[in-house]
Amino acid sequence: MKKLIYITTVLLISISCKKNFEELNTNPNSPTSVQPSLLLRQVVYNYGDEMSYEGFVAGNLLGQYFTQIDFNLFDRHSLTETQFGGNPWPLLYTSLRDNEIILKQARENSVHQVYEGPSLILKAYLTANLTDIYGDVPYSEALQGGEGNITPAYDAQENIYKSTNGILDNLNKGLTAIQNYTGAQTLEGDILFNGNLAMWEKFANSLKIKYLMRISDADTVSGRLQNVFNSGNYMTSNVDNATFDFTDGQPNNFRMANLRDGDFNLFIMSETIEEILNRYNDPRISILFRPTGNDTTGIMYNGLLNGPDASATSISVADYSLTGTIFRESTGSLDANFLTAWETEFLLAEAAQKGYITSSPQMHYDNGVALAFEYWGATLPASYLTTDSSAFGIFGADPIEQIITQKWIANCINGYEGWIEYRRTGFPQLKTIQASLNNDLIPVRMPYPTDEAALNTANYNAATAANGNSVNAPVWWDQ
Repeated sequence: MKKLIYITTVLLISISCKKNFEELNTNPNSPTSVQPSLLLRQVVYNYGDEMSYEGFVAGNLLGQYFTQIDFNLFDRHSLTETQFGGNPWPLLYTSLRDNEIILKQARENSVHQVYEGPSLILKAYLTANLTDIYGDVPYSEALQGGEGNITPAYDAQENIYKSTNGILDNLNKGLTAIQNYTGAQTLEGDILFNGNLAMWEKFANSLKIKYLMRISDADTVSGRLQNVFNSGNYMTSNVDNATFDFTDGQPNNFRMANLRDGDFNLFIMSETIEEILNRYNDPRISILFRPTGNDTTGIMYNGLLNGPDASATSISVADYSLTGTIFRESTGSLDANFLTAWETEFLLAEAAQKGYITSSPQMHYDNGVALAFEYWGATLPASYLTTDSSAFGIFGADPIEQIITQKWIANCINGYEGWIEYRRTGFPQLKTIQASLNNDLIPVRMPYPTDEAALNTANYNAATAANGNSVNAPVWWDQ
């Protein structure tokens, strides 16, 4: 009897499973599709959170804002030694992949059409960050794993910037999509601009200014820059900034606040930024850094030359300035920074100084400095833009060096940006580090991850045939 019951039960389960197999075997907590509003928030927050961390622990070493005093092979320019950070490749491709899902949903479903413009603008932004860090990268064939292409070819950086569906083209298409949108659906999940499409237009136009200036040594950009400038539809105030706020407590505080003290204290002031901030008598020094631990006056700041050999050097943290409380105890005052009005003003100042646009370089420089001080919550000294060494062109100073240096200071949360602009312009003048593992050369690109050589071998070999994946091989716009 027991055996008969058992067989009957199995038979019933078997019949039931056949009738409702898909329903019973679908995990309701693992959806196969996600609303674009949720994905948009995820793309923006994850990128801002993780890239701010990357900028702190890796970009700020390359840009010589910070020095790392131990476990510091990356600071000594062995860029394959990613100890605390220094591998933004998977972050950038994950963000591009998720953003591509939003773009696809926007184009396939009219209900989601409002997302097309912002997702195209984000695609341009993420792609530019990727190629400016690495150079030639998989692009036109990337993100096609669902179609069976898991070994995408590498695209030349020039094509990534200039071709159809490239960076500049996607910015134009994103603007057109926003301007042509007539639906009633609002842009939800937007933690940059709270669904304000007009602000996305300003963001896109400021990005056009940025990327045209980035390629300006390799391409003719004057006419296009003048057109954007003449429109006036770009970021001009800190209320226009593409940023979102961290908080003082979890879960949305800046992740350096969650590191143990011993790890956080590995990052101290670089000698490079110490000299520049002291040269300008810049009050932002007290926001970006702390006085040295052994200073009883509370006014002494001391930086260390990048790339020390920790095994051969005795370093006491108390002798140097740690990074500021804004990066740890008071992260509610810190932003994840995508693009700002002050960066836009500095770009316009450079464009005007070089004759790419008709405008006053000093006006844009002064505007950029004032906005940058406001952004960091610092009071602008009355003499800073009039008689101090930071005043435009004073004492025979090179205006381009002043413009780029001020932009470099303000970009302390975006360390990769400072390094990228140094590569493009040579400013500010970075130093040869203490114990270089790169023949005393400052790297001009990041190496591809080792996974690429193993998993995408043929295309990796083709991409590196000319430069061997060298960190000393300049990218297209830097040649």
